[in-house]
Amino acid sequence: MRPHPLPVLLLCAALCTQPALAGAAPPAPLAPDQQAAHVLNRLAFGPRPGDVERVTRMGVGRWIDEQLQPEAIALPAPLTARLDGLGTVTRSAGASLEEYLALRRQVRDEDEGARQRRRERDARVAREAAEARLQRALESPRQLEEVMVDFWYNHFNVFAGKGIDRALVTSYENEAIRPHALGRFRDLLGATARHPAMLFYLDNAVSSAPEANPKAKRKGGLNENYARELMELHTLGVDGGYTQQDVTELARMLTGWTFDQRRLAAGGEGFRFDPKRHDQGSKIWLGQAIAPDGQREGERALDVLALHPTTARHVSRQLAQYFVSDDPPQALVERMTATWRASGGDIRAVLRTLFASPEFMSAEAAGAKFKTPYQFVLSALRASGVAVANVGPLTSTMSQLGMPLYGCQTPDGYKNTQEAWLNPDALTRRIAFATALAGGRLPLADAQPAPKPVPLDPAALQAALAGSLSPRTLGIVGQGPARLRAAMLLGSPDFMQR
Repeated sequence: MRPHPLPVLLLCAALCTQPALAGAAPPAPLAPDQQAAHVLNRLAFGPRPGDVERVTRMGVGRWIDEQLQPEAIALPAPLTARLDGLGTVTRSAGASLEEYLALRRQVRDEDEGARQRRRERDARVAREAAEARLQRALESPRQLEEVMVDFWYNHFNVFAGKGIDRALVTSYENEAIRPHALGRFRDLLGATARHPAMLFYLDNAVSSAPEANPKAKRKGGLNENYARELMELHTLGVDGGYTQQDVTELARMLTGWTFDQRRLAAGGEGFRFDPKRHDQGSKIWLGQAIAPDGQREGERALDVLALHPTTARHVSRQLAQYFVSDDPPQALVERMTATWRASGGDIRAVLRTLFASPEFMSAEAAGAKFKTPYQFVLSALRASGVAVANVGPLTSTMSQLGMPLYGCQTPDGYKNTQEAWLNPDALTRRIAFATALAGGRLPLADAQPAPKPVPLDPAALQAALAGSLSPRTLGIVGQGPARLRAAMLLGSPDFMQR
């Protein structure tokens, strides 16, 4: 008989409702194991068994330095082999698009079985994309790199469910996001701007000067979607000081930035500038006169936006919100902004300033962030030490929790604040997942549940989470039924936080 999550809910409620001591003294500085747990919860997707001890021994500073140089960290051979075996992940954008378009043509031609083949193809692509992302997040020793891939993909979000982006998001992550996750912001900005996935998602591929292609059957005209999100979300921020006229002028500067689906599917370029679509007139953008200059107009706009002081402050605040607290200290944001400007938008340098700050390593910051569904599921699996061959239960849980992988439809991406994710229904679902994982009932080895579930060892789980569990949590869990202790740990408020 399966244990019901209600007892775990009640015990976790006890943890949440037990009052703190009135007039309690400010928290003491973090002990070495608490510092190790803190950085593993922020620069990684939580500790694996033995990680807290290992980071404590080597020193937090040395571990952070190591994570900031992921290219020097070798990937485990089994992980590399597994990634290499995912055929749809290793293919080029053109090859993926060619298969997608071929199946779409067969559906239109009413080819028997084409719809079923297309559904199977879409399911395979989604499954392998999820497996590649999640296996890296679970198994890669380059944890900060994986955290930053998640951060930047969300910052430059592309929805996988829109048309041909079903075939392009894997390439987008691998070619536009991953190579620049710790590099220069200008390179990252340019790579996302030119990738077919973004060009299609925010419609810049069809944007053209009003008078362009007057004989075309479908006149695209000027499309402002990408220009607006480029300033509002990707760079300056919603209060960045620009006007609607600036949005229109930037859209004009970016006309002609497109790609040809047929050429890409045939192995051609993923981005091309079409001078026939470009608005050749003069523009005035952000108070500056922009002379007609073809593709270089858009490149100049990216140069300006990447190094703009408002961009430096906006993105620095987003990074501080992700790594420190929902309302990050303004003094820290200003220091990060200064580093951004001095380094020319070097992401690694900005992160060094962040991680070396007293605000980041403060007792107030430890455990101050509520985990997103993505972070919660990954951290639970990493803490458990359970090998994952079937990621289906993980992606299913993320969807149930409101955060399907690659599934945010709007360009602003998923929020990373407690307000966005803390609610009674979400907590119930999280605890149900924690109970199933703790009981060994998730089919992680293959698609079928094991005939004899192997529950997690609560003592081993508690050891893996050393430094991040409060005495109050440990006391209440220790008084709970032995068969529920692992679920109580994974469902506790301490574990919900990072």
